[in-house]
Amino acid sequence: MNRFQCVADLQRRHGVKRLCRILGVSRSSFYYWRRTAAGRAARQVADARLAARIPGALHD
Repeated sequence: MNRFQCVADLQRRHGVKRLCRILGVSRSSFYYWRRTAAGRAARQVADARLAARIPGALHD
């Protein structure tokens, strides 16, 4: 689990500001990570589809 995911998982109990300070990440970076999550997920799906089409490609 990365630090941003940790903030997301715990934010209801402890607040974003406090968690970011403790984990050493900026709040703006956390909100950027959260805002761009859908794009990252779509890219992972596209990469996996492409890798499946490439003969001899490594599959994770």
